[in-house]
Parts: sequence; C-alpha cells; structure tokens
Amino acid sequence: MHIGSIDRTERIDTLYVQHGSELELRPGDWSAPPWFTEREGEHSVAAQRRACERYLGAGASVLGALDGERLVRIGVVVPHVRPGIAQLAYLHVSNGYRGRGIGVRQNEDLERIAHEAGDTDLVVSATPSENTVRFYLGRRFEPDAEPLPELLELEPEDVHLRKRL
Repeated sequence: MHIGSIDRTERIDTLYVQHGSELELRPGDWSAPPWFTEREGEHSVAAQRRACERYLGAGASVLGALDGERLVRIGVVVPHVRPGIAQLAYLHVSNGYRGRGIGVRQNEDLERIAHEAGDTDLVVSATPSENTVRFYLGRRFEPDAEPLPELLELEPEDVHLRKRL
C-alpha cells in the first residue's frame, strides 16, 4: 500500500470544539507534520497501514487514486457499524492536491457505497481543524450531539458529524 506517500502536512491554527450539536471556533495548533516513517505511534505510516487493514477486516471499501507511484487520495467507508449507519473512517487528500474537488468526489463516492450497502446515515470523526470541519459541513454533515460511544472514546477531541444519506 502506498499510504506513506500521502502528504498529510497542513498548517492548522484554528480549531473547532464541539459542545453537543454546537461548534465553537478557537485558536489552536493542530498542525499536521508528515507521517513518521522510522518510528511507531498514532501518526506513523505503520499505524496508518494497520488502521486501513483493520477497516478492511471489518468489511470496509477503500478508494484511492495514484499520480504515478504517489497515492494522492484515499478514503475508507465501513458499512453497518450499527444498523443503518456507515462510518466514513478515513479520508485524506495529499497536500498539493487539495482544493481541486478531489475530496468532494471522494466523499461522494464513499457516500454512494454506503447508501448502496443499505445504510441511511453516515458518521465521521473529523480532525477539528477549521478546513476539515468546514469541508464536511459543506457536504451537509451536521454535528452529532450523540456520537457513537466507541468513536467518541477513540477520538474525544474530534468533531463528530452525521449525515442522512
């Protein structure tokens, strides 16, 4: 898998904090460095591979695109995490490719896969950066006042969103 070729770098100086269904914008630093290639940890290439493999083991669909040998986008949707609910578990567009509609098309394709699998809702735990949250809000996701407990436990500082498909 080419996951290590995704350039996740981004300068982030504004974050959303979620209070139920309300979002509050605050200054903060969640700037994203490249994934670590030489060590372990949440933001390592090895951890990203394991996460994708875990999602695949749970029946996920993965969509990606290459530019030559470089992976420039990847998205993962896990159907039926609860009856009628799919999880948009993973969505990355490489720095330098953002702002071209690639993420929008990727999101639409993942929504279609979830809908065709029979799910009526799609949930996502989003990095609380202003750009990421606005991306999902622009796709008609809404803050989820009652996120799935396992997602909230896994990502308590993320913004938890839901969309009716």
